[in-house]
Amino acid sequence: MKQQTIKIILFSFLFFGIGAHAFSQKNLSNLNQALRYSRYSRLGLKIVPVKMSETAFKTQFVVEKIEQNQEFNTFSFTYALLNSYTEEILGDQTMILTANDLTHDTDRHWVFEKELTISSEDATTVLLFTALDTRQGDEYYYHLDLKSPFLFDFPDFAAYYANGVGFDQTYLNSGNSLLFKKSGGPNLHSFYYPINFEVPYPPMETKPASVPKELEVVDEGDFLSNVPKSLDKIGYYFIQSDTSKLTGIVLKTTHEAFPKVKDWEEMVQMVTYISTRKEHESLLLATDKKKALDEYWIGLTRNPETAKDLIREYFRQIEFSNLLFTDFKEGWKTDKGMIYIVMGAPQEVNFYLDREVWSYGGMNESSKIRFTFARVKNILSPHYYTLNRSRAYQPVWFKNISLWRSGKMAF
Repeated sequence: MKQQTIKIILFSFLFFGIGAHAFSQKNLSNLNQALRYSRYSRLGLKIVPVKMSETAFKTQFVVEKIEQNQEFNTFSFTYALLNSYTEEILGDQTMILTANDLTHDTDRHWVFEKELTISSEDATTVLLFTALDTRQGDEYYYHLDLKSPFLFDFPDFAAYYANGVGFDQTYLNSGNSLLFKKSGGPNLHSFYYPINFEVPYPPMETKPASVPKELEVVDEGDFLSNVPKSLDKIGYYFIQSDTSKLTGIVLKTTHEAFPKVKDWEEMVQMVTYISTRKEHESLLLATDKKKALDEYWIGLTRNPETAKDLIREYFRQIEFSNLLFTDFKEGWKTDKGMIYIVMGAPQEVNFYLDREVWSYGGMNESSKIRFTFARVKNILSPHYYTLNRSRAYQPVWFKNISLWRSGKMAF
């Protein structure tokens, strides 16, 4: 009887919340997914699907143990298939994952694997993966569209580590290998792009961003699936099983120090978000980058100790942006990465079919600052977003940059 009571309480907490939330409809769009981007998360969630047919997916639910010595029994894991971002999430459509469902339990990961069937009639199918920290009450979410107007299609293969755990990072350090497991024939095809992207315009700059006139691509030909493949060059790779279709997987390859900063040259590039144009140009032209940067940081704060704290915090933000937002660009060069670095992690994150909204501060709805990222159908990423820019962001943007430059911004 006691176990049954605990199970009912946990079930109610997980699916209906507490207090006022118990009486409001719970759907994907009104879930606050801020923990996905928090610097203090204990877990990282990922979904790795392989399309077996038009309605069938073999799916791994991958849980990264960000903290060491995690205990499985302190978390409750569930998943649900939804036909829209506004569909109410009900208990009877939510499936619980237990220790009996684990296929891998390593030092770094817990992995569940399920075969899922979706409806051929629905225009949209979203898979939601949830982890509840039963000690702290924190809920972690990760969702992925299996069918959507923003998807070309889903590939019939996926990338895995050597131990069979689905690849759950946003990047791969060059020279490392991955396994590509395929449901169809033995061959896959690889294209390599050596492009280096520019940093994004600030949020109040409304003119269109520059687009490379030419995109260099190297056709690397076929390779065998289920055999370790080394990705040796820095840039990004586009892997396909059928080159006549617009379906594949992008893997960003990086230098060996990534997501951290590699050298003084790279550090100079990264301070662009809190520098004046004149300051940044001087740093770019400096022959001794280390000396120029030392003078730059101390010049901002007028205090060597404050400068050390400022450097630590700024490049910690760079590192998290690279971990969280890397796609075919380094995370710090994406729109999300730029906002994250300057503004910090958002207090609220809400996803909709066509957009993602970040909210900061404010005691009420009217005083919150919101950044909206519009979803764009993109062959390289099933979840690609660009910031809706507005001149209205200028006051808050300059205010936060001033805080950074005075050494007062800390997360």
